[in-house]
Amino acid sequence: MSHVRLVNVTKRFGAVTAVNDLNLEIQKGECFSMLGPSGCGKTTTLRMVAGFEDLSEGEIHVGGRLLSSRAKNWYLPPEKRDFGMVFQAFAVWPHLTVFENVAFPLRIRKLPAAEVEKRTKDALASTNLLPSAEESPANLSGGGKQRVALARALAINPDVMLLDEPLSSLDPHLREEMRFEIRDLQRKYGFSIIYVTHDQAEAMALSDRILVMKLGVVQQIDTPLNVYNHPVNRFVFSFIGLSNFLSVTRADGAFQLAAHSELLPQTLNPPEDMRRHETLSLASRPSEVDFCGEGGLRGVVARKSFLGEIVDYQIKMGEQELRVQKNRRAPGPDVGESCGLRLLRPFWYEGAE
Repeated sequence: MSHVRLVNVTKRFGAVTAVNDLNLEIQKGECFSMLGPSGCGKTTTLRMVAGFEDLSEGEIHVGGRLLSSRAKNWYLPPEKRDFGMVFQAFAVWPHLTVFENVAFPLRIRKLPAAEVEKRTKDALASTNLLPSAEESPANLSGGGKQRVALARALAINPDVMLLDEPLSSLDPHLREEMRFEIRDLQRKYGFSIIYVTHDQAEAMALSDRILVMKLGVVQQIDTPLNVYNHPVNRFVFSFIGLSNFLSVTRADGAFQLAAHSELLPQTLNPPEDMRRHETLSLASRPSEVDFCGEGGLRGVVARKSFLGEIVDYQIKMGEQELRVQKNRRAPGPDVGESCGLRLLRPFWYEGAE
């Protein structure tokens, strides 16, 4: 049985529909990410679950409890939902010690002093903050401050943890370290996570499942592997990972790159059900393109950049460009050289780029 359930949830701000008829089920102990560009509705959805925004339509249930329902005129305030919450802003108080920052929500609940002490120390130990318990958070690094925010959320023993871009203000190394710490904490305590981010790598590394949103509408809900390997539409393909799109046109039953006289190789023709269209988009991942001799697309290397373990190529093909990424140890052409290209896993979409 699902632990968190959203039924026909809609949120409007005046004439703007921020979230449109969202149906969603999240399991107990699942790490579920909501991914999409700014303005897609992911944070608004999280705020409705948290209780900071009421619904325009629909219902939200968690653990068998009804939290919000427009039709039933029911709304449970945030402080009674017992969720752990971590936001992009660390929201730690510099005038309180690390210990008191973490203990604060427990004191607000008027728990016995002994229980406050135990829960706070357990949360600090889980986030490796016990040695800093009596320090001011002002003395901690960005990662340390984020651990304080996590410990404070853990201290209330939540069934559900809500995280809204919690790592975006950290540097890349700390961000990578913290995402694995969050996952370890989730596995240890068994709470469900609803994680909002626009960072694809973060969502892929953390999630059991990912929801991809666009303009308030769900595009795809699936495992990270399936979202990457089997995107349901062009938007999902373009948003998850690096992507190439080439415009293809049909003339006299044959297909060629737009503004380019060379016909596509027979091995690269679109599937039968798409050949009636005059214009198509041919999509590929830069990491799924090989250099080849004969039989591939032809282009000229316009740029070659060394990026550590990979070499990034920009290939000109008439007026269009294709990006290719290969291991630095693999042989490849130099700038100005002609090359052949074989798309290992092409995707086709209707319409031009």
